[in-house]
Amino acid sequence: MANTSSKAVKQRVSGVILIDKPQGLTSQQVVSKVKYLFKSPVHDSKKAGHTGTLDPMATGLLPVCLGEATKFSHYQLDADKSYEAVIKLGVGTDTGDAEGQIIETQSIPDIDDSDCARVAQQFLGEQLQTPPMYSALKKGGKKLYEYARAGIEVEREPRSITLRQVQLERISNDKLRLRVTCTKGTYVRVLGEDIAQALGTVGHLISLRRTQVGDFSVADAMELALLEALDLTQRFDHLLSVDACIDDLPVLVLTDEQVQRVRVGQRLNIYEQLTPSVIDYLSIAASTNDSDAATSSNTDAPTGADSTGITTQVELPVKDIRLMDSNNRFVGLAALSINGRLQPKKIIADT
Repeated sequence: MANTSSKAVKQRVSGVILIDKPQGLTSQQVVSKVKYLFKSPVHDSKKAGHTGTLDPMATGLLPVCLGEATKFSHYQLDADKSYEAVIKLGVGTDTGDAEGQIIETQSIPDIDDSDCARVAQQFLGEQLQTPPMYSALKKGGKKLYEYARAGIEVEREPRSITLRQVQLERISNDKLRLRVTCTKGTYVRVLGEDIAQALGTVGHLISLRRTQVGDFSVADAMELALLEALDLTQRFDHLLSVDACIDDLPVLVLTDEQVQRVRVGQRLNIYEQLTPSVIDYLSIAASTNDSDAATSSNTDAPTGADSTGITTQVELPVKDIRLMDSNNRFVGLAALSINGRLQPKKIIADT
């Protein structure tokens, strides 16, 4: 007799939802709320995560990945991000923002538009930035803000960041508007303090809003209150596809047999299926040595002779590519080299 007491298997919710995070909530609190809003008697929304923490004081774009989409969230974690902030000059805080305690005040020099343009230009490009003590980075098994709250300052290694765009605009004698596009790991709080110092004073952020993550824009994001006001079916209408975090990658269509093979982790030789656009994509990687994985280590890779005359295996750069089945359904992510060797990397569950 069948076990009638067994629970029905729930359908896993998978996709990406763009949230306009409100002030006062942590990023994890937003994720928890989204999980709850997509939960139902037939839907499992337990697996979820975001693509880059925003401070509780900050607002703006927070992409939340659910289910199978979490496998690809690191692409947006690594993506460039854009912010708008307001810097208050003349007052410094221990956290670098309005949630901290005032630790210093200084007079504010006369600042005009040319000063703003000069300093903005000064901060463009690659540079080193020291993470703030009030951050979630860990040292010795403890988060830095735990040391900071205990009055302990520990040494932090500077990290390489790149500021791709910096704009400064005077709002008033003691306030500046900052717009910045930067690489991952950039602390806008620290940048605000550094800009104030470059202008001859101290400062801290009194507002911070994230406007862009990769190709995602806050203009397409939804407020939590509006999402909550919808019924479940309407919420799913706002859920982006599982591969939304990687939809800028080229596509390779596999046969049904090939799909089954990559689902069990088998490598494929798909040289005959390479399209001109995919070949161009891989050729650029080969010519610039731009690779998503170390190299292709396939046993059937091309070989060549070194200066001693000994035959050696040629290492080919590989690039990530999206896989689709014959019905244009997303299968997963693979590493592909220009010789047509394909290695499955992240394959989604067969539904």
